[in-house]
Amino acid sequence: MKKREVEIFDESVNCPVIRFPGRKFPGVLIQGDSLKQLLIMMTELSALSLKGSDQNEIQHLAGEAKEILAGYLKNYERTLKDNNISLPY
Repeated sequence: MKKREVEIFDESVNCPVIRFPGRKFPGVLIQGDSLKQLLIMMTELSALSLKGSDQNEIQHLAGEAKEILAGYLKNYERTLKDNNISLPY
């Protein structure tokens, strides 16, 4: 294990925005439990789509995953704007 100093721009519980030394842009740290939940959702979504399941069920699950990721991105973009850092895209 290494210990390094990082810049912390936002300390949101589920997606803090940090920058490692030597990196131009900050990134989002996704907590392990949140990452696992996203993988579970995407795995279930994939299985449902392969089975030709009900479109409402597929859309609901896809919407949940999209909402989580959109929240992370919104927090990231707001944090960069608040710190006068241009977006990397």
